[in-house]
Amino acid sequence: MPMQQLSGLDASFLYLEKPEMPMHVGAMYLLELPKGHRGRYVNDLRRLYAARMPATPALRRRLWWMPLNLANPAWVDAEPDLAWHIVEHPLPTSPRKDAAAPDARTLLEEAISALHPQLLDRNKPLWRLYVMEGLPRSASGHKQVGVYTQVHHAAVDGQAAVALANVLFDLSPEPRDIALRPSTRRKTFQIGMAEMLRGALGNEVDQVVRMARALPATLGTVARTARGAFSIKTLLGKGSGNVTLAPATPMNVTVGCARAFASASVPLKELKALAKAHEATLNDLVLMLCAGALRHYLQQRQQLPRKSLVAAVPISLRPSGDTRPDNQASMSLISLGTHLADPARRLAHIRAASSAMKTTMGQMKSILPTDFPSIGVPWLMEAAASLYGKARVADRLPQVANVVISNVPGPQVPIYLAGARVRASCPTSIVVHGLALNITVQSFDAHMDFGLMADAAALPDVKALASALGAAFDELQALPAPEVGPSAPARPPRTTRKSTPAQPTAPAAKVSRRRLTSRVSTPGTRAAS
Repeated sequence: MPMQQLSGLDASFLYLEKPEMPMHVGAMYLLELPKGHRGRYVNDLRRLYAARMPATPALRRRLWWMPLNLANPAWVDAEPDLAWHIVEHPLPTSPRKDAAAPDARTLLEEAISALHPQLLDRNKPLWRLYVMEGLPRSASGHKQVGVYTQVHHAAVDGQAAVALANVLFDLSPEPRDIALRPSTRRKTFQIGMAEMLRGALGNEVDQVVRMARALPATLGTVARTARGAFSIKTLLGKGSGNVTLAPATPMNVTVGCARAFASASVPLKELKALAKAHEATLNDLVLMLCAGALRHYLQQRQQLPRKSLVAAVPISLRPSGDTRPDNQASMSLISLGTHLADPARRLAHIRAASSAMKTTMGQMKSILPTDFPSIGVPWLMEAAASLYGKARVADRLPQVANVVISNVPGPQVPIYLAGARVRASCPTSIVVHGLALNITVQSFDAHMDFGLMADAAALPDVKALASALGAAFDELQALPAPEVGPSAPARPPRTTRKSTPAQPTAPAAKVSRRRLTSRVSTPGTRAAS
């Protein structure tokens, strides 16, 4: 491919990255190997990736920096060394003194907590995959293996990773044949300084012209949206509550280099039935579960604010059918109603806040930029990010949000990776100064998987928060469905299922093997953010 300069949004993830703020996303996979599997699974993965590498442009490019870092870098061709990018990671073998042997998910969570702070090598394609064998066998007696994937957020967002999933995952244990065009790429890519500067300056001119042309429409849209967002009703606190500063919580601090990761799952079928019964969207109920878990967690520690928590929610700006490996997303805010003890009122609050957010973003979506002129921006953003962390600004100033919550669609059928069945797929994402907790959620097969990434100092017991999602699910199940009339149908019977992974079931309808619709955050897969 020719030199492709990163957009302003893509490059911002590079400039903001510091040792205490790794900017890669990914996923934790729990895989079940087929009966009688022999050999090292890492070799199976390397063979699969090698065969499908021509169809994965996001995995075969690296950064090429501009002279003096004056403008955004470019993507250029690169040949990934799969022996470096796909590696084995040993799990602890010594028995624990404190308790019984941990289960497979606990072992993977602990490994990811240790691996996530490691920055990706910017001299190589910005992705890596860790394979962890030696896990306890599954309930059916099959060998299990863990896979932790990482890809830099500068390379993909959640929606862009769908195309990557279509290539890497299969709908059966037998990997399918995919049509690959012969590659015409050069194994190495060299750019002269004159070409680099010419390309960078040309891109800058294009950005200025594009912004100038869009300015009148942008100003009009902003004015109309502002009149609605800052209405008297909203400013008096009688609206959705989305236009407000967030209260102080343990999550709103300057983050360090250590991470703590935990996961949870709830049954997807039951969650969909509850959404229908309460005339809510699936995303409304995801927010409800997160709100209930956060309220319970903070209340138990006597840290629950009287004011509602606010979530930062990524919003896709990507047109339908666009699968380019880049970022096309923005961020919005939504009140979680955690100040409301009554779960029925909390759900109504979330539904109203969600509706208000969708209305606002519907008006603003067309004018939100993902690219902008970059001359001098690398220096400015890197300096600002460094100063913000060193001065511990997040500890002193109010924040606009308390937590990041991202909900992305995944495949709702069984899928396989290099012959192994995926039993759990829990996303991993980014925490930043002032937002020490990121909850990324993905619907997968028969369950909804939650991945909770936290700063280890701010939330060392993030596993307790993950467990609180089970209590929030029970609370939601116990909530009476609203009656719509004299002959209102009875709500679905309550079940006793907790936040443990549901066993995947075969799809009722046939699914095309040509395309998997999945959110994938990394080369082995998100995706959020």
